Amino acid sequence: MKPLVSIIMGSTSDLPVMEKACQLLNDLQVPFEVNALSAHRTPEAVEEFACGATERGLKVIIAAAGMAAALPGVIAASTTLPVIGVPIKGMLDGLDAMLSIIQMPPGIPVATVGVNAAQNAAILAVEMLALTDEAIAQRLADYKSGLKAKIEKANKDLAEVKYQFKTN
Repeated sequence: MKPLVSIIMGSTSDLPVMEKACQLLNDLQVPFEVNALSAHRTPEAVEEFACGATERGLKVIIAAAGMAAALPGVIAASTTLPVIGVPIKGMLDGLDAMLSIIQMPPGIPVATVGVNAAQNAAILAVEMLALTDEAIAQRLADYKSGLKAKIEKANKDLAEVKYQFKTN
């Protein structure tokens, strides 16, 4: 099994956040890999990874980083694959990382999700893959239907909650 999605994080300290992306990809049966690479500590390895990503069969890269958050942009500079950045909450509640990832120069886009929003990054990656893979598209549709069912159940449960002045 070859990975379609690569999850890259600046260090293993980002894993508690990125586990949500791993779990979603696993649940939707999308082959993925997980590695730690640092734009500042291992720049040669980051460039080698990014330059060889297409050749290895990857389709989407999710890159997580905090503080200066250079990793997603450095990867995007060396590949034509879509890169999804996940700002990791650290200093300034993750605002510093988010702004670093969002403010890319023209020609080097990085799709950016919310701070610590690894699950949304995985969903976005799956949506990209679903454009050309019917089986993944069906699993994604089933997942999204499940989200709807959870809200419908929540509303039924809320209807049972009683208060003297509650009108519904």
